[in-house]
Amino acid sequence: MAPRTILLAALLAGSATPAAAQETPNIEMWRLDCGTIELSDTAPFSDTHLYDGEPRTLTDSCYLIRNGDRYLLWDAGLPAALRGTSATQWVFTLSVEKTIAEQLAEIEVAASDITYIGVSHYHDDHIGQAAEFPDAELLIGRGDAEAVTSGRMEATRAQLAPWLAEGAEGKVTRIAGDHDVFGDGSVRMVAMHGHTPGHKALVVELPQSGTYMLTGDLYHFEEQIENKGVPVFNTDRADTLASFHRFNQMADNLDATIVIQHDPRHLVRLPTFPESAR
Repeated sequence: MAPRTILLAALLAGSATPAAAQETPNIEMWRLDCGTIELSDTAPFSDTHLYDGEPRTLTDSCYLIRNGDRYLLWDAGLPAALRGTSATQWVFTLSVEKTIAEQLAEIEVAASDITYIGVSHYHDDHIGQAAEFPDAELLIGRGDAEAVTSGRMEATRAQLAPWLAEGAEGKVTRIAGDHDVFGDGSVRMVAMHGHTPGHKALVVELPQSGTYMLTGDLYHFEEQIENKGVPVFNTDRADTLASFHRFNQMADNLDATIVIQHDPRHLVRLPTFPESAR
């Protein structure tokens, strides 16, 4: 056999993965209710005054993703201390009806079953109940972790104490760019910096339902996609606009269903808990 033919045969043999090794991952995803945010004025969500004077209701969504016997909790909602009550801060009125642990119990998942907690970013409405899962590995953007441990964000650091406090023993992975959560390409944290220095979105490939992209706080509601509203509290405007472009192009190329985590109009894009998407 000629050398070129031998090389071609070797390449083809290496690419012919046995069918058993190509089995579709056993994945499902639940949307969890992690609180409600009433806005008396949506003005802070645009630094060009797009939404001045508009009241709005936002939902606070978290997600549980099972890959075989491993679980990822994506975002950890508002603090459990708000359960059954509310608190007003600036233009925000925050409330929680049911904790994450209570919802997980409904589908017979214990706190100790959670393998990873992936947080899109360090804001209170995304890490509020994280400390209730101290045995899980924290997945966080490197820029966010550096900000939290800089000494300027002690309240936030306390909420992530199992992983980021002085002498913490919890396992943490600080992600600079993108990250394959389960190692099989099914769930990926993707860099969408700008809302915070290490902000991430999540790409989830479901065998039956297709591809979903969870926004974190890149977008808070649909209008921001249309008119590129950048919140006044984002850490970097240019990075935000670049992330808008990356996210939208990625969603188009993957033919993905976009789920804006704070937009109540997007709740219908996933089954109602305790049902899951597969």
